[in-house]
Amino acid sequence: MLSMRPGCECCDRDLKADEARAYICSFECTFCSRCAQGHLGLRCPNCGGELLPRPARPSALLSKHPASTERVYHPERHRHAE
Repeated sequence: MLSMRPGCECCDRDLKADEARAYICSFECTFCSRCAQGHLGLRCPNCGGELLPRPARPSALLSKHPASTERVYHPERHRHAE
């Protein structure tokens, strides 16, 4: 089961588990669509793997299978040219 991390590693934007706005790699590094499609070019900056849309978890299942509360935020690793 996916951990459904609650925020973007680049910009720390909130990402709800029941909304399809997040992108993940095979290691579940998690990014918002703006960062993933923008300066990351759909490549994970941590492992080099491709970033794909994370499926949403149905709201009705979140109480039985809650999303992670662990935030991973490393802006220093994901800086992009301004």
